[in-house]
Amino acid sequence: MSHEPTDTERPDPLQSPVRPTSALAWRLDPLRGADRLRAVPQSRPTPGPGQVLVEVRAASLNRRDLMIMDGTYPIPATPGVVPLSDGVGVVVEVGPGVTRAAVGDRVTGTYFQRWVAGPQRLVDVREQYGANHDGWLARYVLLEEVSVVHVPDHLTDAEAASLTCAGLVAWTAVTNPTPPGPGETLLTVGSGAVALFAVQFARAHGARVISLTSSPEKAKRLRELGADEVVDRTETPDWHLAVRELTGGDGVEHVVDAVGPPTLPKSVAAAAYNARVTLIGAFPATTPLTDPFAGNYVSIRRIAVGSRTDFEAMNRTLSAHRLRPVVDREFPFEAAPEAYRYVREGTPFGKVVISF
Repeated sequence: MSHEPTDTERPDPLQSPVRPTSALAWRLDPLRGADRLRAVPQSRPTPGPGQVLVEVRAASLNRRDLMIMDGTYPIPATPGVVPLSDGVGVVVEVGPGVTRAAVGDRVTGTYFQRWVAGPQRLVDVREQYGANHDGWLARYVLLEEVSVVHVPDHLTDAEAASLTCAGLVAWTAVTNPTPPGPGETLLTVGSGAVALFAVQFARAHGARVISLTSSPEKAKRLRELGADEVVDRTETPDWHLAVRELTGGDGVEHVVDAVGPPTLPKSVAAAAYNARVTLIGAFPATTPLTDPFAGNYVSIRRIAVGSRTDFEAMNRTLSAHRLRPVVDREFPFEAAPEAYRYVREGTPFGKVVISF
């Protein structure tokens, strides 16, 4: 249970706007339509038993955050919630009984409040930072102790703020239930942050990587990141045939599809016999596919980020291989609405970060 000050102890956050330059939190105002971010004052929360108070240094955006703003995400936003599931900061106070973090630790948090390990249960999905629990777009974030994850020392704050959603879902897609290895090929569909993480994780496990993208510039950067081959879908609309040709006609053993239902049929067509196709994340409802298997013998799954145990395993690999998230651009805290617009309207290659 949160131990933040009650409404009688501080002004109503949505009734007390301040200038963005002096604001300590951004909240989603349910009465403002599409541009729902509102700058408000924030009192310093007091951590209760099993809670950790973090002073935020940086936070990052995901496609999920646009869906929450638009009202198309499966978990409706709590009115006035502080958004963003991804961030990093320094522990400034711990509540009674806390043993997993200490003042001065640099930490992030899990996407789901209490999913520590094992199969995901529906109860795990329902509690999310930045949706129905205050997230990272504020000076302070109050975490449950079970949510705390220490970040690799070699990462900058902007890089460490990019791990919770895109990084972890890519890690889960690539490595669970079994990672690819030498002699196997993994295809990444899309060139967003999830796909960029997937390229690095697959290469760290010794797999060959084929990436699908939409421009020569992105193709060049994907090769620099570690992709062995890149197929430009604008030049090769039947990209699934090109992927099969690159694999001698056999297809790939693993597909990480970070786009969604529109590309799923070709992802399946590019897959080898008994391959694994992983469809990433939440997306607005679309017309169901009549035959997603397209006559192929593949395993299709849809995953939602990962557990804290998965997160900690990912961080060990990041540290061991000195891997770094790709950061496209940083915005100052007072420019949070501009960061949202850039993610929605621009063409970022990597993560978009909001820094204090």
